[in-house]
Amino acid sequence: MTKTLYAAHTALIESVLTDLVAEGTLPAGTSFANVTLEPPRDPSHGDLATNAAMVLAKPAGLNPRALAEAITAKLAAQPGIVSADIAGPGFINLRLAPEAWLAELRAIASLGADYGRSQMGGGATVNIEYVSANPTGPMHMGHCRGAVVGDALAGLLEFAGHRVIKEYYVNDAGAQVDVLARSVHLRYREALGETVTIPEGLYPGEYLKPVGEALAAEFGDQYAAAPEDEWLILFRTRAVAAMMDMIREDLATLGIRHDLFSSEAELQASGKVDAAEQWLRDHDLVYDGVLEAPKGKAPPEDWEPVQLPLFRSTRFGDDQDRPIKKSNGSWTYFGADLAYHFQKAQTADALVDIWGADHAGTVKRIKAAVAALTSADGAAPKPFEVKLVQMVQLMKGGQPFKMSKRAGNFVTLADVVEMVGKDVVRFTMLTRKPDAQMDFDFDKVVEASKDNPVFYVQYAHARIRSSLRKAADMGITPSDAALDRLGAEELALIARAAQFPREIEAAARAREPHRIAFYLYDLAGDLHSYWNLGNDRPEKRFIVEQDAELTAARLFLAAAIGQVIRGGLGVLGVEAVESM
Repeated sequence: MTKTLYAAHTALIESVLTDLVAEGTLPAGTSFANVTLEPPRDPSHGDLATNAAMVLAKPAGLNPRALAEAITAKLAAQPGIVSADIAGPGFINLRLAPEAWLAELRAIASLGADYGRSQMGGGATVNIEYVSANPTGPMHMGHCRGAVVGDALAGLLEFAGHRVIKEYYVNDAGAQVDVLARSVHLRYREALGETVTIPEGLYPGEYLKPVGEALAAEFGDQYAAAPEDEWLILFRTRAVAAMMDMIREDLATLGIRHDLFSSEAELQASGKVDAAEQWLRDHDLVYDGVLEAPKGKAPPEDWEPVQLPLFRSTRFGDDQDRPIKKSNGSWTYFGADLAYHFQKAQTADALVDIWGADHAGTVKRIKAAVAALTSADGAAPKPFEVKLVQMVQLMKGGQPFKMSKRAGNFVTLADVVEMVGKDVVRFTMLTRKPDAQMDFDFDKVVEASKDNPVFYVQYAHARIRSSLRKAADMGITPSDAALDRLGAEELALIARAAQFPREIEAAARAREPHRIAFYLYDLAGDLHSYWNLGNDRPEKRFIVEQDAELTAARLFLAAAIGQVIRGGLGVLGVEAVESM
């Protein structure tokens, strides 16, 4: 595969450092893992900057500037590097010949949709579990942000060379699905002609009416007056299936499709939770013990010490050992989750969970459990991360927005997608770090301004496509025949586009897809700034009607920028529009 600019120059720096090891300037076995190559914070300092001398000097017992001088002496002699200068205590700034940027422009064109694609992941399998909402109703906006973050992360990791399993954990074994079944039973009786009132504690949404009607059509009044134990399991099974169909449809409106739906009920019925407990006991990670009384306050009057199976989570950084079963013998949430993660770890090299921020208190214990479950017999624990996602506040007209057509008491995801579109919802959810609070302002997300990142990025792509169509009507097509006519402003655009492959890898390593949304906003900003030059200086426009050769070169640049925007949006699951 064609080496992109940052990859090529990273390899060049590593080659220079390897030479310094061979010469004895650096000690044998020196690790280059912390050496970085990135754009300098101040563009006037050069095109690329590396911290090589800063991070390698101390372990080598050298002065950073002295090591920097040895490195720059070799780099300055390389073709394509105009200068290698030392800044401050030992940072190295490189300035590249224009041809290096033009070569990258050609690489973008030749690689097309594969530009930025990486083999960094090496085909390793990452299981990403996201959404996993209780199957008790349609998706609401409380689920939306985590759904988008998880799906965008999956797209990012696949683009970076991982194999990804997109998983949804169906919580169909808890008390909430019994409540669902009872709610459906009322709707079933309603479908048979009864007048029913939904009491406090049951699900009131009208979305359950079709489920009740289907059961009435199939069973008539067979279960209308029957005791609960005759219909609860049947109604629960049918209701969960109907809710999961609804959830899949809602997620599809956002372009989200999971590879795997794992049932908690099936997990428990299969004996896998018992097997996980036995495995932990065999490895001295579960023991029977008595929990301490709650700290910081007097125990409740009904509290009494009870012996329970406890997981040794304190061995892995938790502040106390955790029960995996309740006193009545049923599994705790933690116990069931522990077994579920044990199951996921059998088919993946790394795990990522996307959780709502309200689950922050359980992160430490589940990370301890996964570390235990995946590090038996001296093996290194499998990488496991929990990404916490804050809630989204819906706003309209400067006020909190409430809307519900079918849910009863919340805003449905499908309704919001219907109002503003899939791409607006997806991109907007990635315009802030997931662990930061977010306002989803219905007025702002449809605004045609720089303050609306969705519009700003889409408009940049639409402008490029418009220019290419206009030029085609004039008989001019993009060409790389005269790229040497591109000037400093155009090279700056290429420099921004050239960052895309390194942004992909950095975002994938950090498991942070929002970095790509931020990058696209910056790239769009550079494109719009260049475009605006032409408002006052016609000779700076992409299309200069009296100069077909220059126009063809600039169109080649424009098409490449459009490709990078399209590629970045594709990673995030957002379509690039042709016109606006």
